Amino acid sequence: MTTVFDHGGTIFAVARQLGIAPEEILDFSASINPLGPAPGVREAVCAAFDRLIHYPDSEATELRDALALHHDLASTNICIANGSTELIYLMPRLVSGRRGLIVAPPFSEYAKALARAGWSVDYLDLSPDEAFALSPEALDRRLAEGFDLLFLGNPGNPTGKLIPRLEVEAILDICRRHGTFLVLDEAFIDFCEEESAKYPVIERGGAVVLRSMTKFYAIPGLRLGYVMGHGEAIARLAALRAPWSVNTLAQAAGLASLADAAYADQTRALVAAERERLATGLANLSGVTVYPSAANYLLARTSSGPTARELAGRLMAERILIRDCSSFRGLSDRFFRIAVRGHQENGRLLALLRSILG
Repeated sequence: MTTVFDHGGTIFAVARQLGIAPEEILDFSASINPLGPAPGVREAVCAAFDRLIHYPDSEATELRDALALHHDLASTNICIANGSTELIYLMPRLVSGRRGLIVAPPFSEYAKALARAGWSVDYLDLSPDEAFALSPEALDRRLAEGFDLLFLGNPGNPTGKLIPRLEVEAILDICRRHGTFLVLDEAFIDFCEEESAKYPVIERGGAVVLRSMTKFYAIPGLRLGYVMGHGEAIARLAALRAPWSVNTLAQAAGLASLADAAYADQTRALVAAERERLATGLANLSGVTVYPSAANYLLARTSSGPTARELAGRLMAERILIRDCSSFRGLSDRFFRIAVRGHQENGRLLALLRSILG
């Protein structure tokens, strides 16, 4: 029987459970760039080793300036953090209020962050039968009930559903009209950067954009993320962070990652091609529905045969991990998520799924 986890990427816990080395496991449960870190990251991290005798730059100034250049923004519009999750937990302290609304199915840390801060939590549930489409009219009606903060992931996690930039701008206007602060989580938008709503968010205010550097740049073990927004909100967020939350090696890795434009282009091309291949392969399996995705993962649902938990257990016996999504609000025990990995790895997974599902 498999163990239920709140997140994917539990490779070390599973390795202990199976009594094997983590390197013997093929992990489709965590949505990390299949290319691994950019080629210059290892050298940059090693070169920064001697700096560990000093405290890190608490403002991550060099990395913040590089990100500002990367996004064509002022450095005052950016704050670096220990992964975007650190920022999620700061949001209830940034915003005045006590009522939070979450678009579901969501990343689990949104609700945990609000609950830890003593906020009430409610949800706007999206339907699998409507491909998880978000209706602006439905959102307008819910926000009219009086919410202080809205968490919205784009692309959605675990759905991969992308809300086009112009629609996000309309959502931002709805939030502003109701006095609701929008936390737009773009942790996976690097795979479709042209749809980012960073510029209207910064121009209009009343919102921030969360970004992760751990997924696209494949450095989750270093913990690195940032937030973009109006200068006043960013200054307040920077004051809320714990001192030295971003270590020296993470800052060096972030700089090296941003410097490699060819790596970014190669990543987008590979993920787009392999995502299409995986989606086609899954759709050809008996009783499997695959949902469109703009990210580096796919959400799927079975109509018969093993449940997601049972499927995960059978694959774990083959030392392959997938994400059982039954713990996500609004998803049944038939939903699972798989990351897009390399060509041979994706082929192995599809072959095993064919043998199990037919």
